[in-house]
Amino acid sequence: MNLKTARAYKIKLSLKEFWEIEDTNTAALYLKRWYFWATHSRLEPIKEVAYLIKRHWDGIIQFTTSRINNGLLEGINSLIQATKRKARGYRNTKNLISIIYLTCSKLHMDLPKAFV
Repeated sequence: MNLKTARAYKIKLSLKEFWEIEDTNTAALYLKRWYFWATHSRLEPIKEVAYLIKRHWDGIIQFTTSRINNGLLEGINSLIQATKRKARGYRNTKNLISIIYLTCSKLHMDLPKAFV
């Protein structure tokens, strides 16, 4: 059992190294070799991850050129959902959209001291 764990850990570490590669051609070749190694590892969880990577191959390779992920979008979506929950409904969608813009922007709206 320990040998399987060690093998799985080596495969995991080698996939972690993939994310450091910046050249698209080198990344594609590295991932292709990693995929072959993972699918022939006789470790079912590793094979499942390899098949998942194969299904999303183009997007994963594209990451090496753009270095963009969807973390920022997920954060904005979280802000929007929180805004909707706080309000418990708006009179119309125009008001909702306005509040979303105000919530998600980085504007600092300091009131004059006379209003505080």
